[in-house]
Amino acid sequence: MAKRDLALDLFRTYKTGFTKKVRVRPERGQSVGDPTLVSEILGDLVKDREWDSGLAEGNLFATWPTIVGADIAQHASPISLLEGKLLIQCSSTAWATQLNLAQDDLLSRIRASAPGALVESLTIIGPQAPSWKRGIRSVSNGRGPRDTYG
Repeated sequence: MAKRDLALDLFRTYKTGFTKKVRVRPERGQSVGDPTLVSEILGDLVKDREWDSGLAEGNLFATWPTIVGADIAQHASPISLLEGKLLIQCSSTAWATQLNLAQDDLLSRIRASAPGALVESLTIIGPQAPSWKRGIRSVSNGRGPRDTYG
């Protein structure tokens, strides 16, 4: 039995304004008139399209405060997850240092709370400082305005 593309069927229904009747053979123990649960349809769609890891990564970003706690979530937020490396930016260098010290515990909490997200390592950075490379305060062949900061 060929699988139907639900997204394509939905698009065609929206575009044309009517549904095409498709004859579907019932599975064993199911009569023709029995409805299918939406959760089953969505579960099959996620499995067929291999969206498991993408949904797990999205849940990691969406449920970050519950995974790490409200105190840490107030000062640190996930930025990106590429090739198994989760980039976390902190509000200060002190928070970045503390999270670097507790990195193993934080990684185990993330793996336990978001299975399927494929987080292999953490990269924790502090706040981004302004760049003096370009702009009105840049000086060629010199340190520029930073030379007065001691």
